[in-house]
Amino acid sequence: EIPAGRMVGWRVAVLCLWVSCGSAAGQLEYSVSEETERGVAVGNVAQDLRLSAAALSLRNFRFLSSHGEPYFEVDLASGSLVVREPADRERLCGDKAACVLTYELVLEDPLELHNIHVHVLDTNDNSPHFPAGDVQLHIPEFLMPEPVLLSLTPKMPTREAMGC
Repeated sequence: EIPAGRMVGWRVAVLCLWVSCGSAAGQLEYSVSEETERGVAVGNVAQDLRLSAAALSLRNFRFLSSHGEPYFEVDLASGSLVVREPADRERLCGDKAACVLTYELVLEDPLELHNIHVHVLDTNDNSPHFPAGDVQLHIPEFLMPEPVLLSLTPKMPTREAMGC
């Protein structure tokens, strides 16, 4: 007689083998400028997966968001990833250098799981301002010529600071 613990272990191993043989995983990458209008196509998910748009419906696709509000959705008629809600990069990612929204696309028969990363690109929608309007340098005549490195870093106001 086979111990119960060993039987469970074999079942788990067979399940893992079955899932790994019958499923595929991939990653799709797209980029979009922040505040892109609703309905604009970012890319074609069906084409990138080498599927027809109709195959998405036939395979009971699910488009899952890893964050609260889905800013994008898949249009079943075309297979395109489209903007559902304009993304405000500053609100979503603050001062982070990269702003990436992650989604999962699940297809059945056979089971496939695809990660979708949407890079939200910054548009220069806030004018920079410098701490000082003018910079005056006073260089005495008796100094020897040497290179001078002057670095002024602009500060980008946020929408909140601008009253938006």
